[in-house]
Amino acid sequence: MRIPAAVACALALLSSAGPLPAAADPNPVQRAWPGPGQLFVGTCYQPVDRTPEQIRNDIALMKQAGFNVVRMGDLSWDYFEPEDGKFSLAPFERILDQMHENGIKVIVDIPGAPAPLWLHRKYPGVNLVNAQGAVVQPAERYMLDISDPDYRRLAVRLAEQLVKRYAHHPAVFAIGFDNEIGNTFMSYSKADRSRFINWLKRKYGSLDALNQAWATQRWSRRLSNWDEVELPYADGPGPAERNLDLRRFWSDNTIAVLKDLERVRARYAPDKPAISNLWDSAPRKGFDYLSSYRQYTNYGAMGFYPAEPVGSGFEALMMKGALETPIWFNEFTAGGGGYYGTKGRARMWAHLGLLLGSQAVMAWTFNSHLGGEEQMLMGLLDHDDKPSWKLGEFGTIAKEFQRLQDMGFPRYTKPEVAFAYSFDSRNASTPPGPSNTMRAYFTIPYMDQLHNAFAPVFNDNIDAAVINIGQEDLQRYKLVVVPAGLVMDPRSASALRRYVEGGGTVVMSAFSAKINEHGQWFNTALPGGLSDVFGLRTSEFYNAAAPLEVAFNGQKLATSTNFYEVLEPSTASVLARLSNADGAPPAITLNRYGRGQAIYVATAPQRPVMQALYRQLYQQLGITPGPVTPEGVYARQVQGRTLYVNTTTRQQQIPLAGKSNGVIGGKTWQDTLVLEPYGVELLQP
Repeated sequence: MRIPAAVACALALLSSAGPLPAAADPNPVQRAWPGPGQLFVGTCYQPVDRTPEQIRNDIALMKQAGFNVVRMGDLSWDYFEPEDGKFSLAPFERILDQMHENGIKVIVDIPGAPAPLWLHRKYPGVNLVNAQGAVVQPAERYMLDISDPDYRRLAVRLAEQLVKRYAHHPAVFAIGFDNEIGNTFMSYSKADRSRFINWLKRKYGSLDALNQAWATQRWSRRLSNWDEVELPYADGPGPAERNLDLRRFWSDNTIAVLKDLERVRARYAPDKPAISNLWDSAPRKGFDYLSSYRQYTNYGAMGFYPAEPVGSGFEALMMKGALETPIWFNEFTAGGGGYYGTKGRARMWAHLGLLLGSQAVMAWTFNSHLGGEEQMLMGLLDHDDKPSWKLGEFGTIAKEFQRLQDMGFPRYTKPEVAFAYSFDSRNASTPPGPSNTMRAYFTIPYMDQLHNAFAPVFNDNIDAAVINIGQEDLQRYKLVVVPAGLVMDPRSASALRRYVEGGGTVVMSAFSAKINEHGQWFNTALPGGLSDVFGLRTSEFYNAAAPLEVAFNGQKLATSTNFYEVLEPSTASVLARLSNADGAPPAITLNRYGRGQAIYVATAPQRPVMQALYRQLYQQLGITPGPVTPEGVYARQVQGRTLYVNTTTRQQQIPLAGKSNGVIGGKTWQDTLVLEPYGVELLQP
């Protein structure tokens, strides 16, 4: 195939630039912590729901199923502290004794949320106040103000009591903090407003700086004194700049609570890692996990409620970040509220987790709830305490994991490709309405764009990391992808500049580097702070009359988007053009900067386009794709064996080179592996 001269010249630049050496992980793993050759299968368990007889029967069933871990304590503050300062710790310790007797390890989860009713009554500062100034009763979980100083003091006191009492119990091997803390509600009390103003004073230093950051010259909103500052509305209306700071304020409050609890763990249980069920992307508030996680996390842990493999895989890798340690699924289902999933789904997703680098799956939940918000979720025991088929399926997972842990699992990945995720960009791309024009401009959801950029690498069975580019050492990666990086703060821009200058390769897509750290459109050439690195200027953007087609390397690639940015190359070379747009404008450009290269894509990430671009880069960058598999089947090589996972509901056939033996299924396969729907297999020569 003949390659146009401009494309050949630009691609030749790719092979001359290599990445810088990888840096050491600043968060080393302690020897006593869960490590290589250890896999865990178990469940989340709420003994507060159960009688002593039921607890004994439950533990016997867990042991029979082969479970070796449970997570307990979460959501049960008043179980441990029924009255202010009066603790009841012995009943839980007796359950720990029983777990230990049955060979089951325990994550003790500090139940700092929700707060008990006695705390709400005695310390009204913990009560929520809505945007209209009315006190809101704690009607369901997470309806508390975690920034209240009394709450923070009492949460630390609770943590101290539990960690000091249980940390040295032989069953306990990890500590968790405040289940799903990112999902608590915002509050608009006078105290919260005062805390917000103090936060702004620390951040900006002066009212003049705040006025500039918030663009208060617009629409007669100039602040003449600090008393004029109000808490912005989370759901609108209001300017985007203020909403971005509101999100950061609540993020910092969440992180502060986690750091409070981490100090307790570090003081009283330094030999027990923090493995917390966190929810940084929770819709109510969320928090900036990837800029702060090393301050309170030893293993990235989350509730894994998978829907489809690309998005679910990306979310799991968001929680891992750049940690050396494996991922933990502290809550795990193959369905969701009211639907646990059909037979085989949990087993399939558990093995896909292994493929991603997970170490543990814990079913949510062991016994079905008889009341409360989740009574329609079917647990491993049905509502009449009869073990369901789900318990048997988790027993199968436990048996298979027990065997696989001697064969290179959990996987300790060393990804060579990183994808940039930004808490700020996610929030800035969806500002409160109705007047903000960002809503009309940024019409493809942020996470959809990230998933589309990630999918081709994931489908090529290549390990990847999801990171905050301003907080990590980029030198360990051969390729860094920045999809829809709307907010470009100075630290991130500087990190990308150094990375490319030193020999790295960056791919950035449309919508990136449009607004600065204050949420304001750059008043410089775009991409802001990086136009010289990418060797172009992009200003105008259009919606074509039909979905765009990209002519790249002799291929015509169809897209599903009409949106494109007009790229004006200066030092950049054109790699691809939009063949059905007026004037065939550039679709992909490449610029040599320092010893590396910066590639810009004029559209939102489109899977066919990104796939063609990545595959052109693999060889030049020394990135080796994994095993070739049909769509929906994923594979990784582990110590000379290959793990295959079929995430589809169809039988799939995978070509093999000769004969292989199935470790899981026990069959011998010649030239072709046949995987049934949701089928998994580990093949060895």
